Amino acid sequence: MQHSTHLPHILCVVGARPNFMKIAPIMRAFSAPGSGLSASLVHTGQHYDAAMKHAFFEQLHIPEPDVDLEVGSGSHAEQTAQIMQRFEPVLDERKPTAVLVVGDVNSTIACALVAVKKQVPVMHVEAGLRSGDRSMPEEINRILTDQLSDLLFTTEAGAAANLQREGIGSDKVFFVGNVMIDTLRYNLASAVPARITLEGVEGAQLERAVMADNYGLLTLHRPSNVDDPVVLKRLLSVLVETSRQTPLVFPVHPRTRARIAAADLDALLAKGNILLLPPQGYLEMLGLMRDARLVLTDSGGIQEETTALGVPCITLRESTERPITVEQGTNTVVGTDPAAIRRACEEIISGRGKAGRQPELWDGAAAQRIAAVILDWCRGARAA
Repeated sequence: MQHSTHLPHILCVVGARPNFMKIAPIMRAFSAPGSGLSASLVHTGQHYDAAMKHAFFEQLHIPEPDVDLEVGSGSHAEQTAQIMQRFEPVLDERKPTAVLVVGDVNSTIACALVAVKKQVPVMHVEAGLRSGDRSMPEEINRILTDQLSDLLFTTEAGAAANLQREGIGSDKVFFVGNVMIDTLRYNLASAVPARITLEGVEGAQLERAVMADNYGLLTLHRPSNVDDPVVLKRLLSVLVETSRQTPLVFPVHPRTRARIAAADLDALLAKGNILLLPPQGYLEMLGLMRDARLVLTDSGGIQEETTALGVPCITLRESTERPITVEQGTNTVVGTDPAAIRRACEEIISGRGKAGRQPELWDGAAAQRIAAVILDWCRGARAA
């Protein structure tokens, strides 16, 4: 995307799959006629599956990145360092008005650090979310990025209290709603129905369940759940048990697939009524979520998407940084205790699952509010 020298220029950073859904409506809002802003897009390459990246960019109508840093995989330290090294010359060359980062992945903190040290203002979309669990790398990324940011855009009213507690002035914080939900609403009519994604599934029980929207969707990728073979076996055992009552569809993250194989748990999985799929595109996942009876996940974004869709969600983690999905939405946090997972599944299957309601400002217009705040801020900065 070419940018005008007369307009404030925002350098937007995207790094991994959860970022793609957040950046799509923002890029759309910035490029809208009369936005008063110009923007370019840097993809760090932290999400290193080229085919999946292409599928997401195409499905979400994200413009091709102006710069691809092609960082790839590595430890947290390696990845963060590589992103910082490769992002700095881009910043020097483009000289943006500000850098906008989204979410809580390594790219978010890495690019924020480079920008702030070069005295380029940082804007953080999805600020103020906290799980209280500092063993999660994402929690560290969230806390540090918020400390570095000049503008902080929050998805839920409670996030402001977290930021205030951490000494961040309320003049920097703007409650705008949730860009993930902008993307969901924008694409819902194009979601691929589950029966199409799962065409030709083997097993009569699963096929009937899919046709009747009576299946569960499962996602699992958090290191705390998949890296420890004992925890992974405990989780898979109760999920196999659950699948005999409600068949499960399980798009398997490549890392999770490797951990299952390394722990020799393929035979255990085969005992259940679980359909293993490769990672799915956004529109396929949206259809699988929308049509499911329940969703079991350890993903942050899926907790929000299920709340927006009104689909009961069971979160296989001890805490959530998105408490509004529990307080107002359809989410129940159960951890990895088999009895708690069983209880939560039984409640939903028997029709006693949470109905939930739409949180405030989850209306599909968060990105436009973000663009308006940034334009005001840029005008104020120029006037000063």
